Order: sequence, then C-alpha cells, then structure tokens
Amino acid sequence: MRLSTVPVLKLSVMPNLEVVLHPHPALRWKSREVTKIDAELRQMVEQMFELMYAHKGIGLAANQVALPYRLFVINPTGDRSERDQEQVFINPQITRRNGSEEDEEGCLSLPEIFGPVTRATRIIVDAFDLAGQQFEMELEDLPARVVQHEYDHVDGVLFTDRVPAGALPKMQPLIIDLELQFRNRQKEGTIPSDEQLKASLLALQKARTGG
Repeated sequence: MRLSTVPVLKLSVMPNLEVVLHPHPALRWKSREVTKIDAELRQMVEQMFELMYAHKGIGLAANQVALPYRLFVINPTGDRSERDQEQVFINPQITRRNGSEEDEEGCLSLPEIFGPVTRATRIIVDAFDLAGQQFEMELEDLPARVVQHEYDHVDGVLFTDRVPAGALPKMQPLIIDLELQFRNRQKEGTIPSDEQLKASLLALQKARTGG
C-alpha cells in the first residue's frame, strides 16, 4: 500500500520552521493524516531534521513546528553524521506494546524540563516513509521510547501528561514560567493570539488534508 506521491521537481517556497514552545496551541492539536507526499512535504521533513539536530534532540513531531500533520522524525543517536539512523514516520500507528519501564524524558517544546515517564519497552509501529511506501518496524528500548514520545505529540499529548503526580510539583514552576513567557510575548505582539494560531493551523490542515 502506498500514499499518493509527487516527484521532486521544484521545491515550493515555504517559510522557515521553528520549534514552538508550550503552551502553543499546536502542541495540543490532534494531527490529521497526510494524504499526499510532495516536494513541500519533503522540504518540511528536511527542515525538521535540521531543527532537531540544532536543538540537540533525538525526535521531533510536525506539530512541534506548528504543522498539523500526522508525522514525525527520529534519530535516536542525535548525531547528524549518522544519517542511516534517521527515520520518518508518516501516519504512524503503534499496533503492539509489550513490557514496561520508567525513564526520564524531556522535550524540545518544554526546554530544561525533565520527568519520569513509564513506556512500553517494545513496540511495533506501522507507518509510511517519504516514498509513500508502507512499512512495519519492531523497536525496543530507546528507539521505542522516542517513537512513543513523538506518537503522543501527534495526538496532542505531552510527556508531562504522563509524569506521576508525585514528580509534578518539582516541574510545575518551570512549566508556569514557560507559560508566562509565552503569554507575555503574546501581549507584546511578538506571538499571535491563540485564536490566530489556531486559525493558521486549521488553514494548513485544510490545505494539505482537506479537512
């Protein structure tokens, strides 16, 4: 099974992407499935990898760069020289989870905030690649955790939602500080209002997914 693909002929002009921070509405947006793979989408993915490396991350979801699409990229090594470890997951579905392990997680959209999260140790994920080819992958340990973290993102779920209640008080002041910084920038006019941001997300969603 394949998604509709369009050959790379000429990259369309699109604005540079940037990692958005909590509480940007995109982070709570339940992403829509991608229906077309074209030059613009490939350009988005390329930018996402570059942003991930620039921010010293090992995974990045589309809605972390304010794109309401169901896709994410990972490289568990975090090393841009290890391109063979890069993986793109389009319209992912985790079909099986086994085992359980708690470990500390962080997020590029919640910088300097870390907390314990329990995840499955082994998973099977089904997705499409940039060629529009469907694939199934079995992952364990860190790669499995990264995929589960990013998979949450495209459903509008943050890792802080999965942190045990006992660990939240230590994290809360940092989360509140992020929220205050974001709201202050909105008051200053350097970040659009939530309503404007949501309207932009909806427009992007309609343009690529049709709904």
